[in-house]
Amino acid sequence: MAGFPAAAGIVNFVVLTSAASSANSGVFSASRMLFGLADLGDAPGIFRRLSKHSVPFISLAFTTFLMLLGLLLLFIVPEVMTAFTIVSTVSAILVIFTWSTILASYIAYRKKRPELHAKSLYKMPGGVPMAWVSLGFMAFVLCLLALRPDTRLALCVMPAWFLWLAVAYQFSHVRSRLQPDQRAAL
Repeated sequence: MAGFPAAAGIVNFVVLTSAASSANSGVFSASRMLFGLADLGDAPGIFRRLSKHSVPFISLAFTTFLMLLGLLLLFIVPEVMTAFTIVSTVSAILVIFTWSTILASYIAYRKKRPELHAKSLYKMPGGVPMAWVSLGFMAFVLCLLALRPDTRLALCVMPAWFLWLAVAYQFSHVRSRLQPDQRAAL
């Protein structure tokens, strides 16, 4: 045996520690984000509840439950790389959606409020043309995702996810606009 025999074990330890740290920060930030959204009225109020130690326990439990659903995916999908591809494609689509929304908002802002943009100290390099180029790039990436069967699966499922989010958001906001006695009837 040449080299350092314990190197593989050390590398595995570092990788597992890094993955656990990443998962911990993800659970922490997701549960706090859910708590914050509930506090603003943009998520169900149950996620606003705190434990006696001021921990958003329901938000934390829900986030952990969703993380365990990801683990369940490993049992449903026979190959680890296929499951990873599905999860990373869903993540990429969500990032594309977020940035496309930001770019579309920027284009609308520039069209409706040019005088405010003229006064702004922080201007987007390239302005509106660069926003359109960026949106075109996002569309190109979505087309690439449609070419492969494993990424196409996630691409086809995402409209159902966005529909569910829209319905949940509308339901959440309908409840917040009602009077307390009307909310109790729901």
